[in-house]
Amino acid sequence: MQHDLIRLQHMLDAGKDAFQFALGRERTHLESDRMLALALIKALEIIGEAASKVSENFKSEHPEIPWLEITGMRNRMIHAYYDVNLDVVWQTIKSDLPDLLKSIEKIIK
Repeated sequence: MQHDLIRLQHMLDAGKDAFQFALGRERTHLESDRMLALALIKALEIIGEAASKVSENFKSEHPEIPWLEITGMRNRMIHAYYDVNLDVVWQTIKSDLPDLLKSIEKIIK
């Protein structure tokens, strides 16, 4: 359980970083600001890697977290690093990340 909570904290920290990096930015900035794009991709990779280390028992107790989708996205980004779809990265951060962070915060507290 403690190990799982540490991984959730890693997910939360990386998610908050990604959200902060994207604050005040637009999707078009990912084309012109490679550092921003790489920072967002790395944050999502960290979220996915941490999610993959959470125990199966803990995952089954928390179906509100889309574990398979998170780890699947991480795997696609790691193995197709030069073909990462920046539209998907942006959409994930702007649409999916806020709900994920709320869910993680509820579990941790």
